[in-house]
Amino acid sequence: MTDASNMTYARYLGLDRLLSAQDPISDQHDEMLFVIIHQTKELWLKQILHEVALAQSMVRNGDLVPAYKSLARVSRIQSVMTQSWDILATMTPADYLRFRDVLGSSSGFQSDQFRRFEAMLGLKDARFLAFQEDRPEAHAALKAAIAAPSLYDDALAQLARAGLPVPEAVLNRDVSQPYQPSEAVEAAWLEVYRDTDRWWAQYQLAEKLVDLDDALLTWRHKHVVTIERIIGRRRGTGGTEGAAYLMATLEKRCFPELWSLRTKL
Repeated sequence: MTDASNMTYARYLGLDRLLSAQDPISDQHDEMLFVIIHQTKELWLKQILHEVALAQSMVRNGDLVPAYKSLARVSRIQSVMTQSWDILATMTPADYLRFRDVLGSSSGFQSDQFRRFEAMLGLKDARFLAFQEDRPEAHAALKAAIAAPSLYDDALAQLARAGLPVPEAVLNRDVSQPYQPSEAVEAAWLEVYRDTDRWWAQYQLAEKLVDLDDALLTWRHKHVVTIERIIGRRRGTGGTEGAAYLMATLEKRCFPELWSLRTKL
């Protein structure tokens, strides 16, 4: 056990290690901002994964109400991450182009933590494993997240446990594959939304899930706007179509029936 009597602020936070982790490659002033923005996002993603894991274990055990706190915390963190794009947007196209070449083929879409977050919410895509082949631990963690039931899978299992009509085909599906929307699942959620007093815990869980999806979509949209402001429509550093690729991600929904049911209420 660590001796708290000799603990200092810097030692507790590991500041020497943390503050020595910024190594800009070029001599351009704005590269430091670029590095810190992305490192900060990865730190927040680490906390998000920590919170989602706890929330998911609670939901899986049927403890829906205690899970709300962690889910709400994730939404707040997502808001902070979205706001950070405004800081990056202070970098002009000319500023960025002065050091863009040093990034090589690296790109944010290669982030294993972001892909783990997506997988935990139900957006499974094994193609992203290819970008972690040089990092065995990251590869194993992402592979495990893809193979495991998502937060949405666990939420649907709790609907069935409560007596709502979730099809066996959905409950027993191959969870490593992308989730496909189901009219029957939508009907089950509609029961919840049409009688919120009876299904209050499930209703509040649903709204917390929508908060996560909403915040993720907002983050994606702000990302698109920021990238287009800085590099326009040119290709991204990782070989993607840049802003065009990011625009396509705005169609993604982690919890599709929680969006579609609103039209039928």
